[in-house]
Amino acid sequence: MARLVARSARSLRVVNRRPITLALVGLRQTLWGRDAPPGRHLLARWPGPARYAAPVGLLAALGLFLITLTVESEWGLPLPVALLFSAMTVAPLLALPRRPLLAWRLTVLALLTCTFNAPADRSWPWTPPLALGSVAVLAVVVTRVDRPVLAWVVAISTVPVFTLVHPDNRVPVLLLIGALAIVGDLIRRNRLSRRELAVQTERNEREQERRAVLEERTRIAREMHDVVAHHMSLIAVQAETAPYRLTGVPAPTADEFVAIAASARDALTDMRRLLGVLRSETTGPETAPQPDLTDLGTMVDTARRAGLPVTVDAGPADDGRVPAPVGLAAYRIVQEGLANAARHAPGAAVRVTVRVGPCGLTVRVENSPADAPPTAAGDPGHGLTGMRERATSLGGTFTAGPLPDGGYAVAAELPYDAESGDR
Repeated sequence: MARLVARSARSLRVVNRRPITLALVGLRQTLWGRDAPPGRHLLARWPGPARYAAPVGLLAALGLFLITLTVESEWGLPLPVALLFSAMTVAPLLALPRRPLLAWRLTVLALLTCTFNAPADRSWPWTPPLALGSVAVLAVVVTRVDRPVLAWVVAISTVPVFTLVHPDNRVPVLLLIGALAIVGDLIRRNRLSRRELAVQTERNEREQERRAVLEERTRIAREMHDVVAHHMSLIAVQAETAPYRLTGVPAPTADEFVAIAASARDALTDMRRLLGVLRSETTGPETAPQPDLTDLGTMVDTARRAGLPVTVDAGPADDGRVPAPVGLAAYRIVQEGLANAARHAPGAAVRVTVRVGPCGLTVRVENSPADAPPTAAGDPGHGLTGMRERATSLGGTFTAGPLPDGGYAVAAELPYDAESGDR
């Protein structure tokens, strides 16, 4: 029980200490803290007149300096003092656009010091430029600072009023300071609300765009699953059961059915991986192993079992110099080249050439003239486009075209930096 009472007392002291802490922090910020951020330039929407703002402002400051110097000379101030007080009157206005809080500090200093030798018959202790300039500085500062600093700015601004202004004029000046503080706080709150609303609107738009993209990816994944994956499953099942449903199937034909079933299962595996990427909300790094040059033999054996006569002319599959992206691109280019040869040149002999160099990889897939009409339609599809994109994305080149003997060839040059750490 005593521990609970002590904890409650500490919490109460913290709560009571919080306003004092905020007040001290606000006072430190007001007197020597970081300045308020500059606001948007009034002429930002008109870049033409904005370029003349600085020269016009300097000319206005010079004119104000001369007017103040004339008034203070009429008050009988010595010329050095008049020059100093005139500079102190103009300096806050020059610092106001970029450093509003600094401008207010200079203004308070000027209000407290630029009153010496004022005529005794005057109820107003400052020159008109200094009085009007101090009002302008205060009107800008109250729209830039938060409430703790605003409270101290208002409190300190009343010190010259109580000490130097005639009692008959104090109430209007205090009312003017209070009105400026209230209006400035409302303007600042309105500006912050509009800024937060704009940020929230932008965030909502990005969220809607992300949801639209995710919904479209989900729809594509659903269509691919319902159509493509279904047919690929049927192909795999029919290819596996065909040797048992047909009597007297020769061994080469049975091997072709086995190859068709294996290709269909591989396609289903790739399809499931692609569907998982499409359905996922965030695309992370792929953890499944990607094929490379060492897998060319397996792919060529599968193509041979499917009835495609393929010969390979290649050196070492991978001697440690070929980066993984280059090996994957070479594998996919050979894969697409064999698929195109099987579709568009049935029965033609296919030759795959792979050369691993010190700074690049050369891949070439060529086929002889077709022995039978093509089994695919005349639409070229996206195979050549995909191969070209893979090659150019690595900084390489890609060529494709018919051969003089009636065949067809695709070739890719895939460069890489042998000295880099990308292995």
